[in-house]
This record gives sequence, C-alpha cells and structure tokens, in this order.
Amino acid sequence: MVDQSIAGAGTMATASDGDRSRRARIVILLLCLGLAVAVLLSLTSGASDASAVSVIGDWLLGAAPGNEAMSARDRLIVYDIRLPRVTLGVLIGAALAVSGAVLQGLFRNPLADPGLIGVSAGASLGAVAVIVLGATVLAPLISVLGTLALPLAALCGGLATTLLLYQVATRQGRTSVATMLLAGIALAALAMALTGILIFMADDRQLRDLTFWQLGSLAGATWQKIGSVGPVIVLALAAMPFLARGLNALALGEATAGHLGIPVQRLKYTAIIGVSAAVGASVAVSGGIGFVGIVVPHLLRLAIGPDNRYLLPASALLGACLLLLADAVARTIVAPAELPIGIVTAIAGAPFFLWILLRKRGVVDL
Repeated sequence: MVDQSIAGAGTMATASDGDRSRRARIVILLLCLGLAVAVLLSLTSGASDASAVSVIGDWLLGAAPGNEAMSARDRLIVYDIRLPRVTLGVLIGAALAVSGAVLQGLFRNPLADPGLIGVSAGASLGAVAVIVLGATVLAPLISVLGTLALPLAALCGGLATTLLLYQVATRQGRTSVATMLLAGIALAALAMALTGILIFMADDRQLRDLTFWQLGSLAGATWQKIGSVGPVIVLALAAMPFLARGLNALALGEATAGHLGIPVQRLKYTAIIGVSAAVGASVAVSGGIGFVGIVVPHLLRLAIGPDNRYLLPASALLGACLLLLADAVARTIVAPAELPIGIVTAIAGAPFFLWILLRKRGVVDL
C-alpha cells in the first residue's frame, strides 16, 4: 500500500513537471514572437515615415531592382541609427535579465541583483574616470583608444571589482556566498565614494555628461561600440545556460549540491565571472539601467517556475523585450527630446520591487 502511494506520488510529480515544462516551452515560444514584434516596433517608432510593412518589404526585397519599399532617408534612419540601437538593447536587456536570474539562483534569494555585488558600481567608476580625467591624466589612453576608451574602462572597472570581491570572499579554496554579498555591498559603496570624488572634480560640461550617462541610455549606440562589447556579452550569455543544472541543485543547499556531483566552487566562480562580464560590458555602453535584473526573473518564476533550464533563456528573451519597449517609450514620450531609459525602467520597476517586498513579508521585515 505504501509502495503504491509512493509510486502514485512519483507519477503525479512527473506529470506536474511535464505540465510545467510544456508551459515553459509555450512561454518561450511566445516570448520569441514578442521579441520579433518589439524589434519591429523599435525600428519603426520615431520621426520617420518607415512603417512596419515597409521595413518588412525592404527586408524581403533587399537590393532587388525597383525596390522602393523605403526611401534612402528612411533606410539611413532604420539601418544606421535604429538597428544598432535595437541590437544593443537586445544584448543589454538579455544580459541584465539573465545576470539577475543567475545571481538569484546563486544567492538563493529572489531580491538579488547585479548591483549587489558591486559590478555596476565598479563599471561606473571606470567610465566616470574616463569622462572626468580624459583630458588630463588619461589623455594618452584616450588618444590611443579613442571612442573605445569609455566602454573598455567601464568593463575593466567591473571585472576588477569582481576579482577583488572573489579574493575577499574566498578562503582555503571555498567561497562564502554570504561574505561575497556583504563584501559586494562594501565594495559598491567604496566605488560610489570614489565616483563621488571624481564628480566633485568635474566641470559643468562633464557633470552634464555624467548625469545623463548614469541615468542610462541607448542613444549612443554604434556598430563600433557593439563590436567592442558585443562579443563579451554574447559569450557570457552563451555560457550561462550551462549553469542551469548546478543552480537547480544549489537550491537544495551547497552540501546537497555537492553530494549530487555539482562542482559548487567552480559553479560560483563561473557564475560570478559570467555576470561580471555581461553586466560590466552592458554598463560600459548604456550607463546605469536598473530593475531589469530583479523584475524579469521574478515575473517568469511566477509563470513557469524556478527551473533554470527554462528560466535563463526565457529571462534573456523577456529582458530584451522589456528593454526595447522601455527604449521606445523613452524615445517617444517626450518627443522630440529623449527621456533616459533608466528613468523609465525605474518608474516601472520600483513599484514592482516594493510589491515583491510586500509579498515576502514573512521573510523581509518591513
């Protein structure tokens, strides 16, 4: 009788997992379609006569003789200005959302965010240093790297913060997640203090540049910038799905994950380096864009569950969709001016974050 009950429970669990897996696949398919719609919307929204029909017609006909689906002016706007921006938005949205999902799995906390481990603050410090000191101390570096100096400095700042964090949190070959979290908060505060010193040294023009950079924007997207940070983001995104099985086991505790054959220490190291590379490269070209890493994974857990095999790719798709939609709103809500995208994500994300806290009142003491 007991054996029959156990067998029945196992059958029900398998059926439930199958139902959730089927739902996750459907959600991922819908997100793929949603991303295609968001890309088309981003390409056609703004001061241009190009419509969705004309853009699709131009894609299908290409350089065919007599193709007049779009004018030369509209092609310039769509392909040379908007397409790099859309490409960058897809990469950054996916990077921030997947990084948030990985950190939440690593820390076993739905409120974890890439900003908690100091990556964003370190990247900001590198970028601010180039903006403020580019004409004096860092002038030789600027003359050699040109427009690549800012994204590379931000990327190096994020990676340097991460390596320092890893050294602080690792003792005798083992990394403490709790120590890593607390050290990340401390390093973020230190990086922000150094950033504050540089801001104090800045002149009026630099202060204006810093203000808009820190609020986040995709306005400066170019194929050159995408070429400098795109490979880093793509490699990080390609590596993170391989962490899914380990993150699922880690939800049961580090000891249990180790007994299941998961190399826990290597998992922590790979996750932190991957997140640092993705977030550092994103902050390097877009500035500070918040709440994507918290909102997207939490929404998807409500819809498809916590299985990282589906959560990570779904987070990439939804993160890209939401950032493209936020960018479209930023470009049109105060046209012909442009609202920084970080303001849009904060307005949408902050109430959702408060809702998460209220929903977790049994865990978080308000």
